[in-house]
Amino acid sequence: MTAADSTAAIETVFRLEFGRLVAGLARYVGEVGLAEELAQDALVDALRQWPMEGTPRQPGAWLMTVGKRKAIDSLRRRATQLDKYALIGGDLGSTGPQPDEPDDDHIEDDRLRLIFVACHPVLSPPSRAALTLRLLGGLTVAEIARAYVQPEATIAQRITRAKHTITRAAVPYEVPTGVDRSARLAAVLEVIYLIFNEGYAATVGDDWIRPELCTEALRLGRVLSTLVPDEPEVHGLVALMEIQASRLQARVGPHGEPVLLLDQDRRRWDRLHIRLGLAALARAEKLDDRPGPYVLQAAIAACHARAFRAEETDWDQLVHLYSALARIAPSPIVELNRAVALSWASGPAPALDLVEQLAATGILDRYHLLYSVHGDLLQKLGRFAEAADQFERGAAMATNTAEQKLLLDRVRACRQTSP
Repeated sequence: MTAADSTAAIETVFRLEFGRLVAGLARYVGEVGLAEELAQDALVDALRQWPMEGTPRQPGAWLMTVGKRKAIDSLRRRATQLDKYALIGGDLGSTGPQPDEPDDDHIEDDRLRLIFVACHPVLSPPSRAALTLRLLGGLTVAEIARAYVQPEATIAQRITRAKHTITRAAVPYEVPTGVDRSARLAAVLEVIYLIFNEGYAATVGDDWIRPELCTEALRLGRVLSTLVPDEPEVHGLVALMEIQASRLQARVGPHGEPVLLLDQDRRRWDRLHIRLGLAALARAEKLDDRPGPYVLQAAIAACHARAFRAEETDWDQLVHLYSALARIAPSPIVELNRAVALSWASGPAPALDLVEQLAATGILDRYHLLYSVHGDLLQKLGRFAEAADQFERGAAMATNTAEQKLLLDRVRACRQTSP
């Protein structure tokens, strides 16, 4: 393995462990910003030692142990933090974990605690999203900036201010209870789904999916469903993620190329995930007969999951569900998805009218899937030159390499078909 390959491998491990590492360290030092710095310092040590000494059997535990030891060094320099130093020092005493030993049993809840901290009302929704993607999704500032089509400096400032705000507000590093928990629950669901979506359809990079993020978000959702078992929207989100996760293997071809929903080999869908998702959806519907946004989205996903072949999909029911979702959670993205369902239920012409109305508002000007859907409808109507133009615009907007290639392939196909 070359030095470059070794560095890339270490950075991959670090990216996979980053959220767990920051969350675990934050529990000890009580500061999100300091925890992130300690995690980065642990990576520096790994880059220096692992190429010479070999990768530890449990690299995540090694990084956590090094991070805690660096926390001790940091807190030693803080005379006012001796109580925290004693807490961590005791944990890393003679009976504490060594680099190759499993970490403590509490780590599984740390990331959920960190999400509740990141979703504190002192932060604005954009700050919550950026901070969560950075700390739990492991995305770089540059990746988050590309995803939100904003300058890196803006995103960096947003994340830095968010960490400072949490510190100044002395937000406790815990899962809140009672009214405080209820007040943050909607934001927590939002950021968990944000992490899942970044794994399901990565906004940046060469890979279209990042399964490790889907797995992490699903795990957090399951933990949350045991914490608040009477919340239908929590079960709705779990149901949605379970059913969506069932398609992950079928979403990419043999060379990593995207495979769209209606082209997927449904034999590759994970039936266990589907069964778990349908069970979670049934629980949500039993708790409340007035479904919320996540329950409705789970019902939409269930419609697809119940169809063993694409042509068996109940498109009329999907139009109905999207219409219901648009009433309680109005969104141009929901309307765009409703147009897709409408195109299959009633043909491309009425759907094209809806999409062109959306395009005229300018709200989705920077959203590449608007142009993808627009191009698809035009292609179905035989308007190939116009379709190619839309696919080309979508490719220019897309930040994921695999998606760009898919759209450019459709451009070429339309250009070749166009008279």
